[in-house]
Amino acid sequence: MNTRIWVSLVTVSFLLAFLAGYNVSVKTGVEPGYFEAPEAGGYGAGAEKKAPAGISEELQDYYKDLSE
Repeated sequence: MNTRIWVSLVTVSFLLAFLAGYNVSVKTGVEPGYFEAPEAGGYGAGAEKKAPAGISEELQDYYKDLSE
């Protein structure tokens, strides 16, 4: 009897934790492709190379101004 209560408690706790975590992750606002896009102009690009894909012109100008 006592074992069934513990198994039920662990199962319900696992399901509630999973649903709570899923609910939080759905509301983060992270869109598909977010982690693949570079965040800074210096990632993977040297001074002689073109900036990586995904960097806007405005951000490229910003980093260019910082390096001057």
